[in-house]
Amino acid sequence: MDFIQKEFVGKEKAMVKLFNTKKIDSILEYFSDNFVGFSSTKHERLTKTSQLKKTFLHYLGEGDQVKYSIKNLKVNIYGECALTSFYWQVDIRKKKKVKSLTGRASHVYMQEADEWKIVHEHFSKAH
Repeated sequence: MDFIQKEFVGKEKAMVKLFNTKKIDSILEYFSDNFVGFSSTKHERLTKTSQLKKTFLHYLGEGDQVKYSIKNLKVNIYGECALTSFYWQVDIRKKKKVKSLTGRASHVYMQEADEWKIVHEHFSKAH
């Protein structure tokens, strides 16, 4: 894995840690102001990071403890664009019961002012 691929692996792992420590505003700093995406919680297209924040808060509000994890992270570089794809799991503990949600996701990154930002996100639940 080369340096640029390691950079994106680091970004994705950092966002997992930020979610699990409920630092949602810090996660949003990884996203472009021109972000567009799809969430696993809604059918409608998201076009603002404030909408994305609602998705994160939705999951965090579903239980007493929420843990997000990713696996099988792949990074592909296409010139001026980078794509990360991975499988995700959210474990929601409410009282003594744990409910696990799983799915797949991708982030498309573009450079903006010498910084890689997410311009597109797609999360979907497993069937």
